[in-house]
Amino acid sequence: MAATRRAFIFDMDGTIVDNMSFHTESWIAFFQRRGKDIDADEFFRTTAGRQGKEIIRAEMGEHLNDDEVRVLNDEKELVYRELYEPHRKTVTGFDELIALAKAHNVALAVATAAPNANITFTLDGLDLRRHFDTVVGAADVARGKPNPDVFLLAAQRCGVAPEHCIVFEDAPLGVEAARRAGMRAVVLTTTLPADAFAEFDNVIHVASDFSELTINELFSS
Repeated sequence: MAATRRAFIFDMDGTIVDNMSFHTESWIAFFQRRGKDIDADEFFRTTAGRQGKEIIRAEMGEHLNDDEVRVLNDEKELVYRELYEPHRKTVTGFDELIALAKAHNVALAVATAAPNANITFTLDGLDLRRHFDTVVGAADVARGKPNPDVFLLAAQRCGVAPEHCIVFEDAPLGVEAARRAGMRAVVLTTTLPADAFAEFDNVIHVASDFSELTINELFSS
């Protein structure tokens, strides 16, 4: 009997790369230009994993049409890329973990709320796209996290059942999306401490980076 196909599904921002502080900083700058002050910690906790268009409408009004939202979101993302580009690198241990996963025939996917321009900026900028069986982003699903759509589509494209997928996340909304998808989750504490995820029963491991993780340990959890 053939072995069950398994998959690792990685959130991108804050997980593959430790960049969420730059996203938050760029959102703060974006809103301050429009006379709106936001609390950085609260903003991250309630928006990380949501699509930019959802955040803009929630903060600036549902009356905005699609073209207006697109222009505003592109402006914010340009600020982000300018801030983060000098610091762009993978989280410690990531490259080694995905190499081991490949050697064990584990499918690899990215499932992110990022738009295509940011996916290109990160994955192609670091020459990572070639390692993944599929990349799912904001352009592929209508709803951001905590809805499970992005993870379910990634699993479908990999040909792996949700229960055989492990999601790597750094944000509560992402872990909730994994839970709704019927997937276990590994939390990276790149942005929030472990206790921010205490309520989730689908979290199997919490780590500061990927160097603390092993293939056998993850699939035996």
